[in-house]
Amino acid sequence: MSKRMRHMVALALLAPCLTLLGTGRARAQDGGADTGQGDRLDSLQLRLDQQTVQLEDLRSQLQVQEHSVAELRQTLADERLAGARARGVVGTTQDAERPNATGASVASADNARSAQDPERRPQPVGRAPEQDLRPPEVAQIFEQPGVLTPPGKFVLEPSLQYGYSSSNRVALVGYTVIPAILIGLIDVRQVKTTTGTATMTARYGLSNRLELEARVPYVYTSAGTVSREIFTGSALDKVFNAHGEGIGDVEATVRYQLNRGGPDKAFYVGWLRYKSNTGKDPFEVVTDCVTRCVANATGTGLPLQLPTGSGFQSIQPGLTWLYPSDPVVFFGSFSYLHNFARHDVSRTVLTGAPEGYPQTATDPIGDVDAGDIWGFNVGMGLALNEKASISIGYDTSLVGKTQQNGADAPGAVRVTLGTLLLGASYRYSERYTLNVSLGVGVTRDTPDATLTARVPMTF
Repeated sequence: MSKRMRHMVALALLAPCLTLLGTGRARAQDGGADTGQGDRLDSLQLRLDQQTVQLEDLRSQLQVQEHSVAELRQTLADERLAGARARGVVGTTQDAERPNATGASVASADNARSAQDPERRPQPVGRAPEQDLRPPEVAQIFEQPGVLTPPGKFVLEPSLQYGYSSSNRVALVGYTVIPAILIGLIDVRQVKTTTGTATMTARYGLSNRLELEARVPYVYTSAGTVSREIFTGSALDKVFNAHGEGIGDVEATVRYQLNRGGPDKAFYVGWLRYKSNTGKDPFEVVTDCVTRCVANATGTGLPLQLPTGSGFQSIQPGLTWLYPSDPVVFFGSFSYLHNFARHDVSRTVLTGAPEGYPQTATDPIGDVDAGDIWGFNVGMGLALNEKASISIGYDTSLVGKTQQNGADAPGAVRVTLGTLLLGASYRYSERYTLNVSLGVGVTRDTPDATLTARVPMTF
């Protein structure tokens, strides 16, 4: 057999073997694939079982969280109800879920009102509510308030003030021979003054930090002087009464909050006040020199009509501070009032001349410069609840000497005015508040008692 033939026979015998070998390998590969797929299915089933267990755990945690959220909602509802009752809002938690005649719940109506009222709108979860940058409100006892009007709001504040003061004066004219024996006359005077002031104040907030204010007072004052006149032999007391009424000195004030205060951080409010001389001043009233003037002694008398104004225009810058320290608020202010001098001032006096002659005469005084005033006050306020608060404070003013024609006026001295103040405030609603304060004079030159009632109304 040739070599070529042997190759052909070998190939013929080898072909079936190769075919059987390929078929076995294919079957082996198919069996291995089936085994790998089974392993993957087992792994997926195991992961599915694990995820099922995790989902059950998450479902249990979700139920616990839903229970906690329900408890928090109930607590929040109770707090809102307590706040609503403190503000005088009618309604209960039962009303919040009770359906009305149309089938809608009252809670839906309340949500609609909350959408219209930003103050009642709930804050989004996960975001802190906006911080209130306005100073805390306290019962007002001083003339200048420390809390500014919100932007776009208008406050109309009618107020009524009653004041009473009394003073005694004893003048000895003569000389002593021995102690306790006086040769001469004694002039004793008691002056009792009652003043009532009705004021209308309007404030408007231009921004979060700026407000304007205007005040128009109407003054009624009455004074009675009880004395035994000097250089007369009368042993009886005589009474001289006088009163005056009319518009007082109109004022205008601008206030600006200087910083962003907060808890345990002071608020500072700067202000500038202008006071006019629209009221009847002391130089316009007629002085009685017929029955009360003392010739060649004092040269002065008592007015027939009392003035309603100071007679001087003035400007007053100041700084008010408030320091909240829970549960109290400390506050106070510094100020300086400058009176503008008046020139060529004169007064009108009765002459006591017979009929047919002028009954009044003009008495020139010259240039008058009233003393400037340094003011300082300090106090503290305490909130009793969401509606009521009380305040206590002390106010003092240092009044300089009055000058006439460049020199100290006769009898001019420096005066210190000190007043102890107590105040209480009660808020009837978001719009109306009642504020009452009592001032008690602690120096002889200060009115004995001053009672003030204010009713600020917000629009």
